[in-house]
Amino acid sequence: MSDLFRFSKPKWNVKEDKKVFETPIFSLHEIELIPDKIESTHPFYVLNAPEWINVIAITKAGNIVLAEQYRAGIHQVTLEIPGGMTDKGEAPLEAARRELLEETGYSSDSWTFLGKASSNPAILNNFTHLYLAEQCKKTDDQHTEGSEDIGVHEIPLDDFFKLVSQGIVHHSIVLAAVAQYLLKRPK
Repeated sequence: MSDLFRFSKPKWNVKEDKKVFETPIFSLHEIELIPDKIESTHPFYVLNAPEWINVIAITKAGNIVLAEQYRAGIHQVTLEIPGGMTDKGEAPLEAARRELLEETGYSSDSWTFLGKASSNPAILNNFTHLYLAEQCKKTDDQHTEGSEDIGVHEIPLDDFFKLVSQGIVHHSIVLAAVAQYLLKRPK
């Protein structure tokens, strides 16, 4: 764990886990938990989803590679870093390499793990694995899936940070990757 903080609350035990609904992307579970020091219980609803990845892709020129795409959840077009789901049995780094190439046509031989973020621990059971890909170069065409229509943009890194501070880039997992990148990049 950490020498800086020790958790004091115990993990709750699962009394019952019932799958309520399943989709190709996630399943919804109703979970009854046995809480510590609380008399009553009520159901919790959790989305079981695969692990996700996000990639901060920096080119040899110091630009960042971005994906512009429509997002159905907020019914808006967003500007994000490349990312996606891991396939069954696929390691997060392998998924990061695949997603970067599929979504943008860029690849890299220089990868750094930045950390992981719990996507939304109140309702999601998965993590997003965050990577830095440096010295990226365009090596192929995009190979998007049928539901993806992704515009690829390469912009200076400082301009990207301005877009983040202006709220143009607002995807929470992207912001988590930016935070990890800023905390870990050489000063």
